[in-house]
Amino acid sequence: MDAEQLKGHLDGLVLAVIDGEPQHGYAVIEALKTRSQGRLNLPEGTIYPALHRLERNGLLASQWSVTGRRRRVYRLTAKGERELGMRRAGWRDFATTVEAVLA
Repeated sequence: MDAEQLKGHLDGLVLAVIDGEPQHGYAVIEALKTRSQGRLNLPEGTIYPALHRLERNGLLASQWSVTGRRRRVYRLTAKGERELGMRRAGWRDFATTVEAVLA
């Protein structure tokens, strides 16, 4: 699956991966790949700009890790948690509607 097919969904996917556990960028890439059974094998050039955009919009906050290799670790903000909830609800509604039409 390429980035073009993900338009409009990438931010929600990134928020979902970070939900519950702060992660650095490479871990986000790996989690997307693992959770999608390899279908979402996205390059750094797709994920890092999304992380930066989400942080600029107040949905993520970040800090440098204090253990091991120096990495920027991202976590959801309260605003990000609300946004993720809205995106999940919107996705369920969209998927139900499309399934009703295609079935």
